[in-house]
Amino acid sequence: MTDTAALLAALAQDATASFVLIARDGAQSVELLTGEIDDVDLLADIPLTVDGIPREVFAMVPYRQVRERGFDAQDDGTPLRCLLVDEHLHLPLADVLAALPSDPVPLNNAGFDIADEDYAEIVKTVIADEIGRGEGANFVIRRDYTATVDADERTTALTWFRALLTHERGAYWTFAVITPGHIAVGASPEAHVVARDGIVTMNPISGTFRHPAGGATKETLVEFLSSTKETEELFMVVDEELKMMSAVCSDGGRITGPHLKQMSRLTHTEYMLRGRSRLDPRDILRETMFAPTVTGSPMQNACAVIRRHESKPRGYYSGVAALFSPNSDGGHDMDAPILIRTVYLENGQLRVPVGATLVRHSDPYGEVSETHGKAAGVLGAIGAIARDSVAETKVDGDEPATKTSLADDPEVAELLASRNTRLAEFWLNPQEDGTTGPFAGRSALVIDAEDRFTTMLAHQLHHLGLDAKIIPWDKVTDADLDATELLVAGPGPGDPRDAAIPRIARMRDIVARRLEQGAPLLAVCLSHQILADRFGIELAPLDTPHQGLQKVVPMFGEDASIGFYNTFTARVSPGTTAAGVAEISADANNGDVYALRGPGFASVQGHLESILSRDGIHTLERLITSAFA
Repeated sequence: MTDTAALLAALAQDATASFVLIARDGAQSVELLTGEIDDVDLLADIPLTVDGIPREVFAMVPYRQVRERGFDAQDDGTPLRCLLVDEHLHLPLADVLAALPSDPVPLNNAGFDIADEDYAEIVKTVIADEIGRGEGANFVIRRDYTATVDADERTTALTWFRALLTHERGAYWTFAVITPGHIAVGASPEAHVVARDGIVTMNPISGTFRHPAGGATKETLVEFLSSTKETEELFMVVDEELKMMSAVCSDGGRITGPHLKQMSRLTHTEYMLRGRSRLDPRDILRETMFAPTVTGSPMQNACAVIRRHESKPRGYYSGVAALFSPNSDGGHDMDAPILIRTVYLENGQLRVPVGATLVRHSDPYGEVSETHGKAAGVLGAIGAIARDSVAETKVDGDEPATKTSLADDPEVAELLASRNTRLAEFWLNPQEDGTTGPFAGRSALVIDAEDRFTTMLAHQLHHLGLDAKIIPWDKVTDADLDATELLVAGPGPGDPRDAAIPRIARMRDIVARRLEQGAPLLAVCLSHQILADRFGIELAPLDTPHQGLQKVVPMFGEDASIGFYNTFTARVSPGTTAAGVAEISADANNGDVYALRGPGFASVQGHLESILSRDGIHTLERLITSAFA
């Protein structure tokens, strides 16, 4: 028996041992981490130092930790589990494959915990009652594939890990986490957040192309890439992750891509976001909990919607596995893939959570099919269900000789590249230092009405020279409001007509106070609607929500390409150009109000900070100039 085989056998046989196996994409070795377990309450409690000495820590971060951001989540008691690494070995991939068990593990009583028809009804309800009422742009609702397993759990976990190493490709991490009471085995495609050498990287992946029987072809992939739904879904999650990047990175984050993430049974589209940060990696992780690809947006409301429509807690699903490694600067780097495409095994029960991203034009039965495809991808990879006989596989750790990269096809590459022609250059290109911006030396206060688009907005304000800070709607005082030169009343979810909602009532008070004072005010989206209401303009729900929609609209004498995330609109009779002292820029056909301006104020329905707003930064400068006039 080789040393690797003996080591893995000993760990498998010791029911008290805790260890982690990680195979990173493209590596010819498997990392083995061993140590003691320490369950902690908060991310800040992750023990990165002992007696002042940095140490390596692997952490399993459950979804319920999102409560640290003040967001709603069922508390199922799933631990924030830390492995305090005593030894970190790199084992040859071939030796690991030879040492791991390979006998199939039968499943019993297998199936989804929510029937297809019931899940389709949930999808319909979320589209109608949540997206349709302005609660957000997209939401991810999961269901679980479950089964019972009679075999030894540790042996089972190692068997599945070997199967993933052999039959899955393209995963960012392939891993097995084996601790008393909690076992997870998976092949995550997505690096949620990485912090290394002062650079933060996020990797939003959205859009799932399920390979047809016999494998993917150029024709089927082109059809997928031409889908408006899939394209807009990706743009929305990039917007949501840019909110997070703007909160943790001094330069707000740059976008590169899009790329294809090709796996054995699924292909995804992805972008890479990068920015600079000096924050503690635990703080970076807290501010980026969790990926919108498995929650939705805006994040805070997405958590509330998940709580309303998921009957069971999530456990580790949609959380992260995070490896904190000491670096040469005396701090820690962090590598944190998202916990999806993962099998959980506890007390003889297998659980594979899968979710679909629900948007305004989702087909309920198409989303049912997507959950089947995602579950099948995991179950087929571990050998729990039949694999596609022609699916590409790895043999002895090598990539298959027949592997083809459809991303290299000129037509596919052109389709991918064409997506960026719709996006704001502001987020694609390096930016100049904002200290020389047109409003240098002036201050702005941004009121967050529970949509972290405010972080992107504040970054753009900095770029224009403003000293901008953000305060939540329920923390801002009247003294704060009065002290700033420019007040930016921000966006948020919900019905602007419903003053019974405390957040709406407070935003109404904020807008009214500033308007009465005649002090410079910029109102965005929800706050734009509230401002319009102050001038007696009708507020009404849209026939079809404009969530993640790009439009070219009139903006006081100029046409502007702007991104919209609204379910309600201010509306006037077509041709109306004023309401009191407010000048109106509206749709010539239906009267939807896109912007207002007047003495000391300006407002906009769209999100100028969105990647969809190609004319966003220019329009923002114009409106601020009006507010200061």
